[in-house]
Amino acid sequence: MRRTAAGLAVSVLLALFAAPCMALNPDELALVAPAAERGSASSQVLLAVAYLHGDGGLARDPAKAAYWFEQAAIQGNVYAQDRLGDLYEQGLGVPANPKLAFDWRLKAANRGQVQAQVKVGKMYQEGIGVGKDIDQALYWFRRAATEGNAEAQFLLGRLYHYGSDVEMDRSAARSWLEQAAQKGYESAVLFLNMIESIGYQIDEGWHQRTPGLKQLAEDGDIEAQYQLAQRYERGIGGFKKDAPTALGWYERAASGGHPMAMRALAQIYAEGLDGVKRDPETAAKWTARAKAATR
Repeated sequence: MRRTAAGLAVSVLLALFAAPCMALNPDELALVAPAAERGSASSQVLLAVAYLHGDGGLARDPAKAAYWFEQAAIQGNVYAQDRLGDLYEQGLGVPANPKLAFDWRLKAANRGQVQAQVKVGKMYQEGIGVGKDIDQALYWFRRAATEGNAEAQFLLGRLYHYGSDVEMDRSAARSWLEQAAQKGYESAVLFLNMIESIGYQIDEGWHQRTPGLKQLAEDGDIEAQYQLAQRYERGIGGFKKDAPTALGWYERAASGGHPMAMRALAQIYAEGLDGVKRDPETAAKWTARAKAATR
């Protein structure tokens, strides 16, 4: 049976959402390209993906990918809106523009695109492309988490567990973390294991666990390294304030892949905190690494 461009676009888009690396072959591209030119949003998305990855015999061309994503995004295609936001964040095919990245993602998020909701929440949390607003971050994380997104569940759990930007709620934290862990979200599984191993049930009694925390950090546990750095930086939990030691533990945790440690270093170097000389280049490096680690 002869396949129409519309039918192909629907079937391939379904596969695309399930497996983002789905590639068009040249015959499929010959059907999709004319339909995209005639205004089919789904075909425009497929053509954009083909240009982005160099599929179907096309040369890889991020600028053309951005063009076709925007054509579909203008028509209200939420997948295109989300991906266009990614391109503006990365400066891929378009000039880097965090504000436009936020705007396009917000359009998709408002229309129910769950992954865009997570990204919007992160941008509010970090103040990227929009003013920092933890209440808005929580709102978008909750919307995505309620839809079953494991990353949003993990991010909510971590926020409620630490209580640094929101009121600490260990019960809510465990509930969200367990939901993410049940879906196999590795960071949530590791985080829950860390809670059990360090004895995180104690609120202000960290001094009772000092030897265990320090030993875990010295043995290479990056979460323990990050927690130890925080305690040395602030002089809490039985630790004397020691900025150089805090910096050393932040660097060890960040080098091991801990996103919050990377963000801490980015802030320290950007603002010249804890006796460290301002170093915008190093701050930018850690900011970029933190973004990459949380994608």
